[in-house]
Amino acid sequence: MRVLLHEFERESLAAPPAHFIPLSPTGGEGWGEGADLAAGFGAAPDLSPRRGEREFLGRTVMRILVIGSGGREHALVWAIAASPLVDRLYCAPGNAGIAEEAECVAVAAGDTKGIIEFCRRAAIDFVVVGPEAPLVGGLVNALEAEGIAAFGPSAAAAALEGSKAFMKDLCAREGIPTAAYRRFRDAAAAKAYIAEQGAPIVVKADGLTAGKGVTVAADLAEANAAVDAALGAGRFGAAGAEILIEECLEGEEASFFALVDGSAALPLAAAQDHKRVGDGDTGPNTGGMGAYSPAPMVTPAIEGAVMDRIILPTVRAMQRDGRPFKGVLYAGLMLTEDGPKLLEYNVRFGDPEAQALIMRLKSDLLPALIAARDGILGQVDLRWYDEAALCVVMAAKGYPDDPQRGSEIGGLDRAATDPEVKIFHAGTRRDGERLIADGGRVLGVTARGADLAAARERAYRAVDLVDWPGGFCRRDIGRRGDR
Repeated sequence: MRVLLHEFERESLAAPPAHFIPLSPTGGEGWGEGADLAAGFGAAPDLSPRRGEREFLGRTVMRILVIGSGGREHALVWAIAASPLVDRLYCAPGNAGIAEEAECVAVAAGDTKGIIEFCRRAAIDFVVVGPEAPLVGGLVNALEAEGIAAFGPSAAAAALEGSKAFMKDLCAREGIPTAAYRRFRDAAAAKAYIAEQGAPIVVKADGLTAGKGVTVAADLAEANAAVDAALGAGRFGAAGAEILIEECLEGEEASFFALVDGSAALPLAAAQDHKRVGDGDTGPNTGGMGAYSPAPMVTPAIEGAVMDRIILPTVRAMQRDGRPFKGVLYAGLMLTEDGPKLLEYNVRFGDPEAQALIMRLKSDLLPALIAARDGILGQVDLRWYDEAALCVVMAAKGYPDDPQRGSEIGGLDRAATDPEVKIFHAGTRRDGERLIADGGRVLGVTARGADLAAARERAYRAVDLVDWPGGFCRRDIGRRGDR
């Protein structure tokens, strides 16, 4: 179990448990799946200009910085901490849970200058950028310009998430299956189009809105209210200055992830998440209230169709247009009767999907991230546990509209005694010995089991041991997978 591996790896990098399968060189400079750890980490892929050459037990080891403070970043830190390639691991700014796995740095994810200064001071070899806002804002561009290797897309490539209009126009040009749409900056014109199309219909803000800019309107009044909120009241600021009106697709939603190195793409395990705040998919959209992997609906045939019709055409188009995409491409899909269709792209790992995915990952994640940055994904493979993993998000009361910060959380040690459970922190801080809720989504209680039912039972057993009157969660995460 990877939970135990972290403590083990800190004690000795020489002999990780037999189930941990590292990536190892397939030939001089590349990385692929190999057998023996002792032979597997003689040299890392080229990260020139190397900021520091350090060795431990005969292997090159690295100083890694993860950017972000949420549950996704905690999962990334947890996975990277297990890598024998790691010398020192930092996170900026991190949270109370991340501080148990890495050294947290008081630099905001949006403070590009501060991040670069820290990288210089700490001789950072590789930066992994978690959240979308710094990616869209050009953090990777700034790091690479300073000779600091980083995982994530450039600002030009991150437009796939930064602008839904850009993404939809690319789909239209390339024939990528997606919902029919129109773009609007004028509220009256948008409402006229809605009246012409009828409901249900989808209204989306063009820019980044932390997962809260999409309204799936059941009737015309709800759709018109969403138009007024974005274009009239300016609820989303500049991110909502333009909106998209889309047809409402029917089917099952799924999340599909692929590592991309500019030209090649490596599919990862699929997942399904739960966006609505309430049981039975009721209430407003959120950043995500839970997720599970694998997604039973994403069969090998569906995966092939997604790669051939959606992911690879996007990668080719971005490369042709001078915006080569490097990083993780997250496709939000609707599995319709006509096949998979693209709902949206994200340019980073999903949250909370990352928590479920990383619980299922056998291989060392870090070399795969490096290979994506270096353009050698063709020499990489990843292995996954066959078991299912499920993440239940615990949020502060009032989320998503007005989460109540400052309540105390207890019982985490008791809740995490099961070695198949890991509690990822998303919005926490320490006040002395007290653990305090400091965000909307606060914890991601994640478990692995022989199947989805076993993972769900284990996760909710842990949830019920958390002592947090100020929090809540959905009680139906993973029930879709039973259908």
